[in-house]
Amino acid sequence: MDKYATITSEIISNDLRYLNLLSNNFPTIADACTEIINLEAILNLPKGTEHFLTDVHGEYEAFQHVLKNASGSVKRKVDEIFGRTLRENEKKELCTLIYYPEQKLEIIKTEEKDIDDWYLITLHQLIKVCQNVSSKYTRSKVRKALPAEFSYILQELLHESQMDPNKQAYVNGIITTIISIGRADHFIIAMCHLIQRLIIDSLHIVGDIYDRGPGAHIIMDTLCNYHNFDIQWGNHDILWMGAAAGNDCCIANVLRLAMRYANLATIEDGYGINILPLATFAMETYENDPCEVFTPKAGGTSHNEKTMRLIAQMHKAIAIIQFKLEAQTILRHPDFGMDDRLMLDKIDYTHGIITLDGKEYSLKDAYFPTIDPTDPFRLSEEEEQVVNKLRHSFTNSEKLRKHIRCLYANGGIYLVRNSNLLFHASMPLNADGTFKEVSIQEEYYKGKSLFDKVDQIIRTAYFDDQDTEDHRFALDYMWYLWCGPDSPSFDKDKMATFERYFIEDKSLSKEKKGYYYELRNEESVCDMILQEFGLDKPHSHIINGHIPVKTLKGEKPVKAGGKLLVIDGGFSKAYQSETGIAGYTLIYHSRGLQLAQHEPFQSAQKAIEEGIDIISTSFILEFNSQRMMVKDTDIGKELITQIQDLKKLLFAYRNGYIKEKS
Repeated sequence: MDKYATITSEIISNDLRYLNLLSNNFPTIADACTEIINLEAILNLPKGTEHFLTDVHGEYEAFQHVLKNASGSVKRKVDEIFGRTLRENEKKELCTLIYYPEQKLEIIKTEEKDIDDWYLITLHQLIKVCQNVSSKYTRSKVRKALPAEFSYILQELLHESQMDPNKQAYVNGIITTIISIGRADHFIIAMCHLIQRLIIDSLHIVGDIYDRGPGAHIIMDTLCNYHNFDIQWGNHDILWMGAAAGNDCCIANVLRLAMRYANLATIEDGYGINILPLATFAMETYENDPCEVFTPKAGGTSHNEKTMRLIAQMHKAIAIIQFKLEAQTILRHPDFGMDDRLMLDKIDYTHGIITLDGKEYSLKDAYFPTIDPTDPFRLSEEEEQVVNKLRHSFTNSEKLRKHIRCLYANGGIYLVRNSNLLFHASMPLNADGTFKEVSIQEEYYKGKSLFDKVDQIIRTAYFDDQDTEDHRFALDYMWYLWCGPDSPSFDKDKMATFERYFIEDKSLSKEKKGYYYELRNEESVCDMILQEFGLDKPHSHIINGHIPVKTLKGEKPVKAGGKLLVIDGGFSKAYQSETGIAGYTLIYHSRGLQLAQHEPFQSAQKAIEEGIDIISTSFILEFNSQRMMVKDTDIGKELITQIQDLKKLLFAYRNGYIKEKS
């Protein structure tokens, strides 16, 4: 009984109800012992590799490629395994096959003269890679990741050594049979997807999947089917979540951004949002208006002149609707403190000027056919009809509903994981570095309690469908989180949308950032924030996105002596001219913390046909002298608790508190 000395009868009595429930899963002493042995063994495996990405903004091709190549990890593995036994072009071909097996196989079969010989060599190579990437996992975990049709065969190949002379003929027999019965293509594809699956154990998206790029819906399809991911909602994600919940301001902003970047793919093709009512209204209302101010940022789009003209008209129409809707929300909520965002009542519509802080400014565009100067915030009857139809389309899109529920199920405003604190943008602070108290419904919140309250409000807005005061407030607050001065996902004095469109003076478009963005460079401030979330270890970090790191100007992603990492490096093509790169990936494996800096991705087609990979430069941020094991992680702590509970169950079985079940 010495090994159970810390387990007393009193402890068992207090936990008896729970232990009876636990006994349903482990009905005998043997079952409990087997699970303890299994969990103890898992604790001594190396920790799985975590990948951190942020601000992907609809750039689905680059995003998917980074997942496929695991930020260069696949290439490093191939280099380690094959070294000088393969030529560089052979290793490149193998990597491309792993990334895009279906497409690459089609090309290879048209070029290879002896395809059976190629199959034989390639299958042996892929088995070696599979064995390497699966070695840090239990057989049980690997088995669950295997495709059902090849599960048994892959288990045999992964766990048999080809160096054993007794097994060589066995392994070769399996491989030659796979080729001879015409299953080589399917088997290669299955192994390549298994490598992609095993090389990233968990994926963290630190906010902003939506807007700007053309394929946010494609990224969401990938994530909703991904084996293990989480997201810390960014302001663009919250905007879409608010739109899906039926917030008219959020819907208008989503559409305005789509028009601004001439990106209708996610809206129309992805979610089937019917923008015909908006298009019809815009063409009729702004038929003779050049709408030059609202010419979209075309980027890489291939729209013709007629389409661009229509987008500009819709862009202006939805922008005016947005300013009216936002004004109505601001007037409903004086507690938001956003009266300075009321613009339409400050315009002299006769002379086309606006007066701000006692100074007059000429407007770049003064044609406002839908605004009543005596009641500028009121929607016209036609605008009201457009808004109602758009709201119906957003709230009834089945695909959007599926994706938003996926965001809720796998996301939150922040995450604490393995000594790291992840949140997208900001922690509101005072000038002296203390936590800023933020008023929400006449109560004050700061630090962690503010994040927890915001998280709760976001969930209330979507899931509470009762017409209550709390639900109406939560729905309006979704828009505040997009652009409110004390919003943790924004934290600037204003979002100067109106000024950027209508006023030439650039000084009015400047948005003053909250104190966090300056003070986060100080170790003491980062330590204070980490301690607020229960992290006081020397190797704890804050991980953010939101503000692109301008490497062209010498800015670095590592701040506060390594306490804080900003990994928004310009995944979005709209930012790459400022950042000079195409994003960062943070990689946290058992050996330490590594940052990959990516060059712009050309295209998946180039990668398949020419083997052009994303060029990544890796920087070691921290290196562990000893490998980090599962027991050193948060999952390890959970497993240790489970082991303790199972030992209590053993004690209960052996001392007659609970009977074994047959």
